Amino acid sequence: MFYLAQIIKYGISGKLGLKLLASQEAEHTWVLVSDRSAILDVETTIGDRCPFTLAEGLLVLAELSPDCCQVYSLHNATDWVMELVQTYLTSGITPLFLQQEMERAEKWRQTLTLQTQELSRRALEVEARREQIQALETNVRREQEEDEPG
Repeated sequence: MFYLAQIIKYGISGKLGLKLLASQEAEHTWVLVSDRSAILDVETTIGDRCPFTLAEGLLVLAELSPDCCQVYSLHNATDWVMELVQTYLTSGITPLFLQQEMERAEKWRQTLTLQTQELSRRALEVEARREQIQALETNVRREQEEDEPG
């Protein structure tokens, strides 16, 4: 599982750890980590497998075991953050804009639902009137047949 994390120093020794900030739920869905848990001594855990220098305050993308006890890999999050800025923030897509678009989509959905219900109601009315007309036609034919001298 991937996490957005920040490198922190802990303890008197100044060892580096990870403070978990957000976890990836799906490809484009992230959830804030509420307890901001930390993984201590990331230098020992990741060892020489880290392709960059770890420094306090650095944001990283961390691939962790399901129980968050083992660090599989660390990636500098700078490129990822810049891609987010490029994709969402330079085009004016803000949380407020997304909220407004969600509200607009919900209003459209409600309007379409009401229109569908109205069309269904009208179709039932037309069908009922058609049946009434057929019944009247049948009655008129029957009366005409009865009135004809036979």
